[in-house]
Amino acid sequence: MTQTSFKKAALVVVALVPLVLIGWRFYDKELGANPIRETEIQTGLWTLRLLAVTLSITPFRKSFGWNFLVKYRRTLGLTTFFYACVHLSMWAGVDWFFAWGDMWHEIVKHKYILIGMTTWLIMLPLAITSTKGWVRRLGKDWTRLHRLVYVAAITGTIHYLWAVKKDTFFPLVYLAVFIMLLGYRLISARQKSSREVRPRSDASAAA
Repeated sequence: MTQTSFKKAALVVVALVPLVLIGWRFYDKELGANPIRETEIQTGLWTLRLLAVTLSITPFRKSFGWNFLVKYRRTLGLTTFFYACVHLSMWAGVDWFFAWGDMWHEIVKHKYILIGMTTWLIMLPLAITSTKGWVRRLGKDWTRLHRLVYVAAITGTIHYLWAVKKDTFFPLVYLAVFIMLLGYRLISARQKSSREVRPRSDASAAA
């Protein structure tokens, strides 16, 4: 195992510690009167937290020159999706026992569940195409596809906001964080486009 592979494995272990603690508290009956609901909430929160960390890699890399962080972005992204899958599995498998008809009724009835499912469906192709093989196959389309992660961040936060209904402080904090990260990405893209246009203009003027 290379040093980078070891660090990635260690990162996954650290990222899974919260899930282990949640599982232990669930087993030890320390999650209150509705442990299933609390487990869904906690796994959803950790999905958003890890997604925020993943999206923060690019700003930190560009601001501080920490280029080594790029090596761990895919690992964090896949771990984030794993948490999203656990979150969904708790709702579908433990809460509803895969009662598809009743689940479909809940999805149609409650908009926060609908947008939550939409968020997971957005993340699914991103996880599938995260390998180097898919990067080569898709080329420039890969970058365009993976910009959807920002859409998933916003819709995931709205899912959280609509689910809690009254206590909206923390959902709004997450929403503000993701909007800032999206704004940073848009500003960086505009600056990059300006730098690419300027040399062309200078070359045309020289000609």
